[in-house]
Amino acid sequence: MHTMKMAAVLGLAFCFVACAPKGDVVPAEPDYSDTAQWYFADRGAAVDVFYIVSTECDDYTLGGMPMHYADTRNDSIRALLYGEMVGVDQLLAGGLNYYSPYYRQVTMETYTSDSLVDARMPLAYGDVRKAFDYYLEHYNNGRPFILAGFSQGAMAVADLLNTMDDSTYSRLVAAYVLGYKVTDTNAHISPAQDSADLGVTVCYNSVRDNSCAIPFLSDGNLMAINPVNWSTDATPAMLVDPRYGDTLTVTLDTTSLLLHIGGYTRNDYMLPLVGCEGNYHCLEISLFCDCLRRNIALRASRASAQ
Repeated sequence: MHTMKMAAVLGLAFCFVACAPKGDVVPAEPDYSDTAQWYFADRGAAVDVFYIVSTECDDYTLGGMPMHYADTRNDSIRALLYGEMVGVDQLLAGGLNYYSPYYRQVTMETYTSDSLVDARMPLAYGDVRKAFDYYLEHYNNGRPFILAGFSQGAMAVADLLNTMDDSTYSRLVAAYVLGYKVTDTNAHISPAQDSADLGVTVCYNSVRDNSCAIPFLSDGNLMAINPVNWSTDATPAMLVDPRYGDTLTVTLDTTSLLLHIGGYTRNDYMLPLVGCEGNYHCLEISLFCDCLRRNIALRASRASAQ
């Protein structure tokens, strides 16, 4: 009797899905007609930003069950995603409209295994695709739009580009794949060549030097651009760190396509990620936020003028 009751209770909140690894329990699918499944700011602008958040969620338990996906209806989990949604809106969107969906992102522990990533990410991709389709039908109203995502969100941006139809792509201002790699190019994935070209993909991964790269994030990457001087060659650019004021040198290594950051004077700048000191994955937005905000505004202005 106890087992039957427990199964009935869990059935209200969770579902098993064919695309998840055997034994995984996942939260119920988001309903994107529910405004609670979005953070958005309609500012009456001529261009939208559609932003996909990064991995904000660790493994957790819910109803006594181990969870490996974000529950978009759980307040404590939602708060993690909400913080990034609001922060990126404030840092990057400027006066543009901004839309960011809650989705069943995979947890950080998923990245301990390539096979888990391969098995679990389709669920997250599926949510983002449905959210994007809903946005196009109900929110976009035919406006030009910018796609942007960081880390897991950048993975989802690349997936959207690969599944986008030509009509939708014709309104793409630019796609920002931040802190992840682009491993193929096609009619909808074209590397940015400067600060103002349209319909292109912006990509970079920041490190102290090549030895600090994290293979999962950057191995096999086909494109990169320096977000300070918007150059695809090795011309160095100077950047003042917005947090502590250090003057940094930012140089694109045209062989590895990694962005080299020099000039840090404090060890706490060498943020560790998966034990890799000198990889600046966690800084991909905050370090370059002024450059990105100005660039998004420039490209949006060019798109709206056409």
